[in-house]
Amino acid sequence: MPRQGFDRQLREIQQSTLLLGSMAAMAVERAIDALKRRDANLAQSIIDNDGQLDDLALCIEERALLLIATQQPIAGDLRIISAVIAIVGELERIGDYAEGIAKLALQNLDEPPVKPLVDIPRMAELSIDMLRRSLDAFIAHDTDEAAAIWSEDDEVDELQDRVYRDLLQHMREDTATIGRATRLLWVAHNLERIADRVTNICERVVFMVSGNRIDPAPHGTRAG
Repeated sequence: MPRQGFDRQLREIQQSTLLLGSMAAMAVERAIDALKRRDANLAQSIIDNDGQLDDLALCIEERALLLIATQQPIAGDLRIISAVIAIVGELERIGDYAEGIAKLALQNLDEPPVKPLVDIPRMAELSIDMLRRSLDAFIAHDTDEAAAIWSEDDEVDELQDRVYRDLLQHMREDTATIGRATRLLWVAHNLERIADRVTNICERVVFMVSGNRIDPAPHGTRAG
């Protein structure tokens, strides 16, 4: 394949990755909206549409592997392709977390809210913003932005800790809230994992561009 054709295909899989990321971000946003609005139809639509995200992820991965198999790309191009494959995997998992939140939203429909939702929507807002910006950094090959986004994960972790403390206090004071509160704990857990997946994307962006890694030690264990 002439270099021009290879470059075109490489751009196409990067743009498809950006589309996949937009779909994942939208799924998270809509899942939290369904939770807040107690909207069964919206929650079910997220669950029903998860297969579309999975299908696109598989298609991108197959196209990326075909480029490796047929074109034997040089080091810089190979890092881009391997980053695409890794990032697509992270985005597919983010879609799964969104589906999980939608399922939890459905389970909470028949009972009154434990408390007004404040910190959980804020966790979602931060995680979605981090995700979208990390994908912009991927397309722009912006390592500074990727490293800056990576460091923002601490704020999501702090919000999760606050959610846990608050909900555990509710469960201690009223055991009738245990089921509802536990489901909200799982929502917060999923959002924290989404932010962790974003840090993985940021690490891939830095390695793709520079061949170096961000040291994750100060932030503990990342999503595997």
